[in-house]
Amino acid sequence: MRTCWEEKILTLLGKMQIPTNKLDLFIRSVDISSYLPGRVRLYSDNIIGNASLALEVRNQLMAFAEISQVEVNTTSGSILILYEPENLRRNADLRKVEEYIMTHARRK
Repeated sequence: MRTCWEEKILTLLGKMQIPTNKLDLFIRSVDISSYLPGRVRLYSDNIIGNASLALEVRNQLMAFAEISQVEVNTTSGSILILYEPENLRRNADLRKVEEYIMTHARRK
């Protein structure tokens, strides 16, 4: 349970678009190529040729029950994330990430 003070700090950091957790930091470290509700494509040069990082990214994302499928391509650095929008939005952290993605995707 967060205190009122902690909530105020997190709200301020969010307004300043400062990452507040690992997932938030991850999303801000990749290129957000496209967004459609239920489908997001990201790119990361760090994944190109790096099978162990690709596996780690896939496993970390698949740890969220709200995410249905993750495909990572080590040749292109592509990360495809598939999910049911209604389910994902029940998780406050994932809803916040989706909102960030919606406003920062190159193609919508």
